[in-house]
Amino acid sequence: MYNIVVCFKQILDIDQMKIDEKTQEPITKNLPYRLEDLSKNAIEEAVRIKEKYGGKVIGITFGGDQATLGMKEALAMGVDEGIIIKGYRENNPELTSEVLAKKISTLKYDIIITGNASADSYTGLVPGKLARKLNIPILGNAIKLELHENTARITRSMEDVNYVVESRLPVLITVEQEINEPRLPPLIQIMAAGRKPMKIEEMQIQIQSSKKVISNKAPKSDRKRIIFEDIDKGVEEVSKFLRSEVK
Repeated sequence: MYNIVVCFKQILDIDQMKIDEKTQEPITKNLPYRLEDLSKNAIEEAVRIKEKYGGKVIGITFGGDQATLGMKEALAMGVDEGIIIKGYRENNPELTSEVLAKKISTLKYDIIITGNASADSYTGLVPGKLARKLNIPILGNAIKLELHENTARITRSMEDVNYVVESRLPVLITVEQEINEPRLPPLIQIMAAGRKPMKIEEMQIQIQSSKKVISNKAPKSDRKRIIFEDIDKGVEEVSKFLRSEVK
């Protein structure tokens, strides 16, 4: 049996995001949050370990009341207990890992699972920093995971070569999308998720913002707005135009 902690992230639904034509800034008002994709892979893998070997899965995420929907989705997928850390609004890998490490150090764990990066910032820095702060090894970019007693073994895909690496527990493992297909929980599990324990806790450390966002604008895209009415002549004209643009 293994005690598993899965860290996941909820992001603004970037698929629904639009850009303000006047300011070129993203419109985030009333934009819903969702579990980002690699977080779902991390949750799925944590639950699969529990189902195969036995144990308990604790899910950790940041947010406030708006994070409860994402946490309930994780609980419906098979997470046993949820912890939402309230009050953290930074997007700094060093601070993020510090807040996570402070909380995780109070828990009993054998395995920590995360996605290898998040869809919004995609730095991929948090897992390594978290492992360092907890003083445990990290196995990154797993597309396959096996456990044997006190050892974890992963397969990692690197271009045209697969590597097999292993480590003693406790260990932090980051996963790629190829590792699994996240489940869609049935209605009965969605309803049962509301009865599972879920806590909203304040941050246990004081942090100071280390950055200031000066601007956040989409790149400007100007269209030539050239219309070719005659199809036969248009093909030749388009070809000439494209060749001239390449020069």
